[in-house]
Amino acid sequence: MSETKKTALILVDVIDSFFKLGMPNHYADVAQVVEPLRKLLAAARVHKRLIIHAAERHRPGLHDFEWHKLPHHHFVDEPDAAVTAGFEMQGPNEVLVPKRRYSAFFATDLALLLNEQGIKRVIVAGVKTNVCIRATVQDAFANGFEPIVPREATNSNRPHLAAATLEDIERYFGMVVSLDEALGLLA
Repeated sequence: MSETKKTALILVDVIDSFFKLGMPNHYADVAQVVEPLRKLLAAARVHKRLIIHAAERHRPGLHDFEWHKLPHHHFVDEPDAAVTAGFEMQGPNEVLVPKRRYSAFFATDLALLLNEQGIKRVIVAGVKTNVCIRATVQDAFANGFEPIVPREATNSNRPHLAAATLEDIERYFGMVVSLDEALGLLA
């Protein structure tokens, strides 16, 4: 299997809470990542890559430790947890991985799924760079995957933290590349 055959795309929290105006976690600059995310998703589909839709989902009516730091949010089947229009799953190569913490790997079967498919490299994109992207990248690295972050396909409502996070990712966990480079890795 060639190196490009071992690459998967992980879209992190491409859900209405962040991307739909008026939702609880929406921020204006999120609009800048929509087109890069669309391009990554289209390329992954064309080249039949495994696509992971990692989306935060909490159980209604049950306590969640996250409530110590954040208000209640992203309950299963609630509007803020819906996948953003245009990013819905299509076909057998696309899998929803519900997550209850920042990382798409923590307490999910994501590492098992990727290993079973022979994946060695993951392109991680979505929101927010300094929280869920960072946690997912760090855990990808800890689980033995090579994480790649396309700089144009992630951002945060705290740009200074997003910039520092990308610097940390490049230095300690993986690679930060241009959108064009990431698209090339999916080809």
